[in-house]
Amino acid sequence: MATANKNLSDYDKTTIPNAKDFRFGIVVSEWNDTITEGLYEGAYNTLIEHGVLPEHITRANVPGSYELIFGCKKMQQHYVDAVIAIGSVIQGETKHFDFVCDAVSQGIKDLNVLHDIPVIFCVLTDNTMQQAIDRSGGKHGNKGTEAAIAAIKMAHLNRNN
Repeated sequence: MATANKNLSDYDKTTIPNAKDFRFGIVVSEWNDTITEGLYEGAYNTLIEHGVLPEHITRANVPGSYELIFGCKKMQQHYVDAVIAIGSVIQGETKHFDFVCDAVSQGIKDLNVLHDIPVIFCVLTDNTMQQAIDRSGGKHGNKGTEAAIAAIKMAHLNRNN
């Protein structure tokens, strides 16, 4: 397991660029909202901690993880330096999980290839609700925090290269 004995919220804060001049979009799936709200809180609080002004963070909600692709595409059209896609897909009894996970990961990859605004993949693809809880503020920290750090680094890279 990739997160065994790891806390997703641990990082060296001295290596993160100051983000006070950046703007971020966060697109949040309403499906599994107890998980996605935890991820959003982790991302939002981390952006604020690194100097982002609250008014420079724009949030948009979409019904489910599949809709994150369109939501992120629309968010890229606003003046933002990076977009964070937040979702949670939990394995069920059918192949729906596989189709959604594949489509979302490919769609977000396509947005990164086709456009100049980075989109950060913060979509949990867990086998159980407990795994999702553990990664959205539980024993493994918060993947939203990790996504916010990636967004800051990618915005910095994009602006300075």
